[in-house]
Amino acid sequence: MPGTAIQRKTYAALPPAVGPYSHAVKHDNTLYLSGFTAFGTEAQGQSLEKQAHAIFEQIKTVASEEGTDMSSLLKVTLFITDFGQVGELRKVLAQHYDGHFPASSLVEVSKLFSPELNIEIEAIFGV
Repeated sequence: MPGTAIQRKTYAALPPAVGPYSHAVKHDNTLYLSGFTAFGTEAQGQSLEKQAHAIFEQIKTVASEEGTDMSSLLKVTLFITDFGQVGELRKVLAQHYDGHFPASSLVEVSKLFSPELNIEIEAIFGV
């Protein structure tokens, strides 16, 4: 769209991208986060619950660097490898959303790019 600014962003506080992508893309007042995982964090290879906490810490880091917080979270898409862990996941989500519930999609997948990962989260913020 002519006249709109698109900014492709990477964040030094996050694990480096393991492929040809940006951590986030900002278009006007919307920030689109790539799928974040626990890859490169201490939670890599740990439980879905620990990985989800690590991912939300990354998401919060991006929000903070963009001058916002979780109250601006519009939408998440969660990819998990085992629906049997949804109960634990819901507890983590409630802790991190702090009452600001975004639109959400939850998808079970057979695997992610590394066997040590069991959750990936995409997020969209209004900024």
